[in-house]
Amino acid sequence: METAQSQEQAAPAAFTAFARFVLCGGGVGITSSFAVVALASWIPWALANALITVVSTLLATELHARFTFGAGGRATWRQHAQSAGSAAAAYAWTCVAMLVLQQMVAAPGAVLEQVVYLSASALAGLARFAVLRLVVFARNRAQAAPTVRTARSVHATVARTAAPAGPAVLCYAA
Repeated sequence: METAQSQEQAAPAAFTAFARFVLCGGGVGITSSFAVVALASWIPWALANALITVVSTLLATELHARFTFGAGGRATWRQHAQSAGSAAAAYAWTCVAMLVLQQMVAAPGAVLEQVVYLSASALAGLARFAVLRLVVFARNRAQAAPTVRTARSVHATVARTAAPAGPAVLCYAA
């Protein structure tokens, strides 16, 4: 019978995680860009972008938890909430990029809008990768080896207890 520890997946290396991030996040991002343009023909662009950002963030966070960062299962509510912060920044970034485009070009075509939107999304995606890898899913990697952490803590406790009396020496291995 498998233990909980053996069921946990090891975190992939940075290059592997980035390749998976590009595959999952890029696929969702490209699909989202077309969905924003289609939806924006019926509602204001900023609202279309907001709605698509929410849906695509939920989907991408699930994909990243299961596949990209090796979390070993569904994303938790906490991970979704943390991921939402980087998505909010990406939303603001893409809105600013599109507003700048509108100020610079009186009637931009769909191709130019796509180029600007995808370029802004790509830059936001790089920042999002860093946040997801280093913050949102970093705890899963830290929790994957609790026995090592416990062993160090016990060793440090035994070392402190066994130390001869004298000047206090503070040492703690976390």
